[in-house]
Amino acid sequence: MKNIFYAIVIASVFITSCSNDKPMDPFLVKKYNIGLLTDSTTVKDLDAVFSNDSVVKYVSGDEFAGTVNVIEIFDKTGKKLLDLSPKEALDSTSVISSVRINDERYRTEKNISTLSTFKDIKDNYKISKVDNLINTVVVSVNEINASFTIDKKELPSSLRFDMDATIDPIQIPEKAKIKYFMIHW
Repeated sequence: MKNIFYAIVIASVFITSCSNDKPMDPFLVKKYNIGLLTDSTTVKDLDAVFSNDSVVKYVSGDEFAGTVNVIEIFDKTGKKLLDLSPKEALDSTSVISSVRINDERYRTEKNISTLSTFKDIKDNYKISKVDNLINTVVVSVNEINASFTIDKKELPSSLRFDMDATIDPIQIPEKAKIKYFMIHW
């Protein structure tokens, strides 16, 4: 009886240790995380989250400016991956409030990246809002807390120079390329 119990315990441990859990994809963008970076990651945790990359933090000395400082993440080859904005400037316990995704390897679960076009966004997500800015158009997707930035050079000339124009998603060419995108927490 004792041997059967030990055999069952050993088999259970062996089966659970051999599970098919896939490792976390460091480039997968979801609503509340980007790889190992989550909406609850603090500034002081960034070195551990990006242990294989370079984290460039704000250099202190302008504490009274009161602005939120951007933290840049580079891979080991020097290619810029992400720009992180903490909720509170100069606070190591502050969480990250937004992430600007610069590298094309980062993609959403529906395979949208900086290499995608407006058609890819439109076909995969419900567009919540389109904002007309000076040089860009920002397409918001609430489903994943994302905003996709498209250069106005990608738009018809009738929409490029009128900042007061309300741009409807149907007016944006399907082949318009994404310049970068952001996740907001």
